[in-house]
Amino acid sequence: MATLCGAVIARDAALTIERCLASLDWADSLLVVVDGRTVDATAEIATRQGARVEVRPFLDFARQRNAALRMAGSDWLLFVDDDEVVTPELAREIRGIVDGGQPTGAGYWVPRKNILFGRWVRHAGWSPDHQLRLLRTRDAAYREDRTVHELVELQGEEGYLQNPLIHYNYSTLAEFCTRQRLYASMEAADMFQRGVRIEPRNYLLQPWRQFWRRYVTWQGYRDGGVGLLLSSLMAYYELRSYLELRKLQRPQRGNPT
Repeated sequence: MATLCGAVIARDAALTIERCLASLDWADSLLVVVDGRTVDATAEIATRQGARVEVRPFLDFARQRNAALRMAGSDWLLFVDDDEVVTPELAREIRGIVDGGQPTGAGYWVPRKNILFGRWVRHAGWSPDHQLRLLRTRDAAYREDRTVHELVELQGEEGYLQNPLIHYNYSTLAEFCTRQRLYASMEAADMFQRGVRIEPRNYLLQPWRQFWRRYVTWQGYRDGGVGLLLSSLMAYYELRSYLELRKLQRPQRGNPT
């Protein structure tokens, strides 16, 4: 019978890792890959809950997830973030695929129910927010040319699950802004590595497209003030990524042009 490992990539997750791993107690094994910069009790808590803990220097998410795929030692791997919870309904759906004999897919997209600022945000790109998380280990690898919004390459078909992960995403506005600043910097580094060149129109059109997509196309307006706030902030951080890219492309002072 096929086996499944529940895997978590974690850093300073002592406040959330216990709840996350408890929702994975139905998996055949648990693996927590801890960022070597972690200073709290993440590893100790995960060990007490029966997880195999591997401390590994963090380079980027793609490499960390590829390391987990190699370490898992199982036929299937389910990635869950430390601030996510697997519902009983999702657990039964996944076990049905893993234990069913011959799944048709090499990987499955899982919808997420995002809780932001204490409420479920249903639109603006935050729902259903599908993530490719259930992977057949021999058929999956992450592209290592992306440091954020990592991409999986599958040797086989993709499928979609019906039941969501519960994602306790951001509890405060300050937490949201801190994380988005980090993502904007990482996105700028990705664009720099890919040789993206800035055009003046990018500073206006890219943020506007981000806002329009989230607020209008993805119906963020239906979430009221929260939808407007999130759509506006995501547009701002789209602009910020291009401003960060401009800094990276600026010739170093003293270097020949």
